[in-house]
Amino acid sequence: MAVANPLRKFVDKVNGYPTWLSSFLMTMVFRHTVKLAGTVRVNILGTDGKQVTFKQKNIRKVRNHIGTVHAATMALLAESATGFIVGINLPGDKLPLIKTMNLNYVKRCSGDIIAVASLTDEQIALMQQEPKGEVSVKVTITDGANITPMEAEMIWAWVPKK
Repeated sequence: MAVANPLRKFVDKVNGYPTWLSSFLMTMVFRHTVKLAGTVRVNILGTDGKQVTFKQKNIRKVRNHIGTVHAATMALLAESATGFIVGINLPGDKLPLIKTMNLNYVKRCSGDIIAVASLTDEQIALMQQEPKGEVSVKVTITDGANITPMEAEMIWAWVPKK
């Protein structure tokens, strides 16, 4: 039997609150836990347990030399979104670990960026049943002009907690 996941319990609870409040609470907990996400002010817009939406505003501290969101910031947003969705779907006795990041920067971005990461029912079932394994998580990145500046895929592994 799967061990309860405290992060999932928290997300399920706050999803019962108004959208603005649940988004704020998830964002604050995530920023506190993932310090770099707090530094660059990553926001969680919402999740339904299978899909999560993250947003990064184009603020001064995340810009590159041409004034757009830095490539490393886009990678952080993609990793954060995929890690969050994997983290809330793993049993509490498993530890998620990033294994591979495949990033292709295809266009220059403009404005704020949004990352949407999702898992299939089969991937969630695999994570619940297997003691160790890995899963490929696709993430879609779009910018303020609704262009996809980066194509990303993250491979997450999980192992039992010691």
